[in-house]
This record gives sequence, structure tokens and C-alpha cells, in this order.
Amino acid sequence: MLPHRLRRKLKSKIRSRQSPASIVSSVETSFNPADTLHALREHDWSYYDAQYLLLFILALFALSIIETYGPLFKTAVVILLLTALVLPLTRQFFLPFLPIATWLVFFYSCRFIPNDWRPPIWVRVLPALENIFYGANLSNILSAHKVTALDILAWLPYGIIHFGAPFVCSIFMFIFGPPGTVPVFARSFGYMNLVGVAIQLSFPCSPPWYENMYGLAPANYSIAGSPAGLARLDALFGVNLYTSTFTASPMVFGAFPSLHAGSATMEALFMSHVFPQFQPLFIAYTLWLWWATMYLSHHYAVDLVGGSMLAAAIFYIARSKFLPQRQADKFLRWDYDHIERGEKESSYTSLKDIDTKAANELSDWAVGSSSSISSGTASPTDDDQSVWDGDTLASNSDSELEVAAHRYKGRTLPKHS
Repeated sequence: MLPHRLRRKLKSKIRSRQSPASIVSSVETSFNPADTLHALREHDWSYYDAQYLLLFILALFALSIIETYGPLFKTAVVILLLTALVLPLTRQFFLPFLPIATWLVFFYSCRFIPNDWRPPIWVRVLPALENIFYGANLSNILSAHKVTALDILAWLPYGIIHFGAPFVCSIFMFIFGPPGTVPVFARSFGYMNLVGVAIQLSFPCSPPWYENMYGLAPANYSIAGSPAGLARLDALFGVNLYTSTFTASPMVFGAFPSLHAGSATMEALFMSHVFPQFQPLFIAYTLWLWWATMYLSHHYAVDLVGGSMLAAAIFYIARSKFLPQRQADKFLRWDYDHIERGEKESSYTSLKDIDTKAANELSDWAVGSSSSISSGTASPTDDDQSVWDGDTLASNSDSELEVAAHRYKGRTLPKHS
């Protein structure tokens, strides 16, 4: 029997006979759960995989305290998610989506956390920091003069674009970005929001609308949320959308950090990575949303800085280790014949450089193992990459080529007949 790691290397060499561009940009199409089970057996487990245990524990806690849905509904949701993770076709999308799904369930469950589990609410901290850092309450200054035109201008980024931007950005990054960019974006976006909600729970702070309604009087968790400036949009359009939504918010005192600002910053950073020529446009959108949150009395300026700093920290961690590098001469994802991850000096090369000898050595073994190629099993990945690049647990959509080239650099691929 061959050692486990040697078998992984042999499989990677055999798969290198495929077209390089097709390997890098391919999307998994298999519906066979056996491919996933095979991938689990072949996966090189590391401490990075502990993220899935953390997500499982957090999701289990959230589901256990949610009262509005019964056990049958919760069980059905879990079964559907597990099914999506077992089928290779859906796994490649739902595996990077797990942090986002966990965040959504966790955020919704916050309304059911008993009040005696929660810490006291900080009412004076953010206004004090606002005056210390900026010399004035910027939110109150920006919201002092209310005009219908400004209401609409603030509503667009805060109440409309914010909710659709992650999907639009993902589509553009999938088509025009290096293969593997979207899974990194999904995980970064999910973990940023998870960390943000955890901070909001442990450090609850009142937003500007609370100061406008109650002054600096002590707050308690029986106080309902408020749409603040968005109530004017409900009145303008004759609807009850934002009033009903924000009044029943699961996180009434989640002013710091602003996840609206964090989301806009995360989107701007990733889009600037893929489309650097449009960076001023993405910065302008982020500043537009900053202004909108303060004009609508939903956040102090310090909240926006905190949210953007959280997003930037997670982005730069992802970029330094996991994010595929953009190649200036490539236009679409299908143009890439290799990818390089992180900011370190790369040793990856194209599969065209893999040695004929390295592939021919395994011709006898290849005959008995060709099924691994057709099954779509992923080649080995570096431990520090598999967490972010979408290839964990056997999705081969993005990084087979780069790993094979990395491990067998400096050699030549046999010519295709």
C-alpha cells in the first residue's frame, strides 16, 4: 500500500494531464455523494477545519433558543443543508456559504436570548467617543436638516443597495475575478458579520435614534427598535416596511460596530482587488453609505469606523494568505491557466511546466485510478489555503492546478497529442 500523502500526489499528477485552463476555472457538476465521501477520506485534516466545529456549535445554540419554529421545521432545515453539502454540485457553493448561513441564524436568534444573560447597555459611551474623536456629534449634525430628496438619497444605499450588493458583487467577481475569489469573499463576509454580532452582543450600545428619543437615560432590553429616518420613507411610499422591520429587530442595541459600514467596506475592498481601475467608485459608494447611516440616525461615526476596521482586518488576513492574485492580462475567469494565492512570493507555475517523467512514472497506477479524475475529486491543498479557497472537503473548482504546479514546479507537462 502506498502512503496516504504519496497517493494524493500521484492523483494530482495524473489530473495534470487535463487542460490547465479547464481545471482552474471548472465548476463541479457531479451529483454523486460517493465523491464527497471519497473526498472526506482523502482530505488532509488540520486545525483550520476546527472552523466547522465552531460554526456547528454556534448554529446548534442558535437553533436551540429560537422559539418561533418547531423541531420538525428546524430538523428539515438541517437535513436540507446537509444534503446540499453531500452533493458535489451544491457543496461547492454551500460550503463557503456556511459562515453566512450561521451568521443569519445567529442574528435572528438574538431576539430570544434571555435578558438576564445580557450585559448592561452602554448609552453614554458612543456619544462621548464621538465628541472626543471628532469634537461634535456628527450624526446629529448631518441629520439636522431633513429634506425629501436627501431622504431618498440616503435610502438608496442603506435600505436598497446594501441588501443586493453582496449578490451583485459575487456575480461580477465570479465572472471577471480569478477562480477562487468568490469563496474567499463569502467566508470573509460571513466571519466579519459573525464577529460583529458577537461584539454587539457583548458590548451593546444605543444608536443615535435612542439619544434623540430618550436622551442619555439608561436603556433596557424591553425598548423596541426604531426605523429612525427610514420612517419618513415608509410615510413617503405609504408602506410599513422599515417601521415593522426595525421595530422588531433582533439587535436593537447593536450600534457598534456598524455592519452596514463593514459590508460596504468588505465589498469595496474585494471589488477593488478584482477591478482596481474602479477603486474610486467603490470608495465613493462606501462614503455614500457612511453618510446615509448618520443622516438616518442609525449610527454614530465611531460605529462606522469600527465596522470598516473590522472588515479591513479580515480582508487583509484573507488577502495575505488565501485570496487569488489578479493577473492583469486576464479578463474572464476562464482565461486563467494558473492562480497564485496570497501576497507571499509565489512558486506556482503552469501545468505546462510539469515534467513528462513525473507523469509517465505513474502510467501503470493511472490505469487503475482513472475514476478519480472523472469523479471530480479535488487534489491536495495546502492546509492554510483549504479553509478559504472553496476546495475544502473536495470541491475541485479552483485550486487543483495551482497546487499541482506548486508541488511539481520547474518540470514540463507532456505534450497532448
